[in-house]
Amino acid sequence: MNKRPIIIDTDPGIDDALAIAIALYSEELDVKLITTVAGNVGIDKTTYNALRLLKFFDKENIPVAVGADKPLIRPYEDASSVHGKSGMEGYEFEDPTVAPITENAVNAMRKVIMESKEAITIVAIGPLTNIALLLKVYPEVKENIKEVVMMGGSASRGNKGVMSEYNVGVDPEAAYILFHSGLDITMVGLDVGMKALVLPEDSEAIKSMNKTGDMAYCLFKKYRGGSFNTGLKMYDSTAIAYLLAPEIYEVVDTYIDVELAGTMTAGCTLVDLRGYLKQPNNAKVCIDIDADKFREWFKESIRKCI
Repeated sequence: MNKRPIIIDTDPGIDDALAIAIALYSEELDVKLITTVAGNVGIDKTTYNALRLLKFFDKENIPVAVGADKPLIRPYEDASSVHGKSGMEGYEFEDPTVAPITENAVNAMRKVIMESKEAITIVAIGPLTNIALLLKVYPEVKENIKEVVMMGGSASRGNKGVMSEYNVGVDPEAAYILFHSGLDITMVGLDVGMKALVLPEDSEAIKSMNKTGDMAYCLFKKYRGGSFNTGLKMYDSTAIAYLLAPEIYEVVDTYIDVELAGTMTAGCTLVDLRGYLKQPNNAKVCIDIDADKFREWFKESIRKCI
């Protein structure tokens, strides 16, 4: 079976760590490049965390490229209150033995995309700054991008603001550029992520599976995306699940835009499910998930890791 080539654009981050783990050990995905962006924590920490993860998984042959250290226009706001000051607190990782490649994330993405014989899928599980820069600086890459699967946005309420999800809300201009790019886009949003829970009994089962499970359990105890006692939200893994188990989602084609000017709603994703805006569809959006099937998929995916 031919593996699907992907680029993961990420800001590790505890839930990012598990999404990356599942992608690395999937029999269906071929991770060609990991690019980092300022998000959950600053760019130095997200890059260091990506390198530490690849060391942990014995995958240091996969290149890591450093991306944007701040949003396109707005002041940078991290999410360390959820992920801890380092972004991945709770487990003692070894220091990486390789450094990021010398090319920046945008140039590295362009190279991988343009040289690939098969169209590349971009999995964006952080703010969309790198993706927006790529599309503006090198629009020719669109010809060889199969789709962009993003964890971000919301069809209802927010978690950064009243109406804005963090990954979009921290750099709404970047999200606007993506949604107006003409690419095939799938949004796996906050609504779905809030239902994608790892329950306490799942955490206990994962703990003894393997080295990855033990690492996950330690990180979970420091994670503030939900509660260790009532269920943890695996937001970023939902983007990987969309690639590997799309049948667990309810998906609709619709028009999505991003509020840029609202004084209280900047970063809100307007998911026009009823056609009020009378615009052609520009994205797929996951509007529901089978939570029980997600839990089973997640546990089996961790079982496949080291």
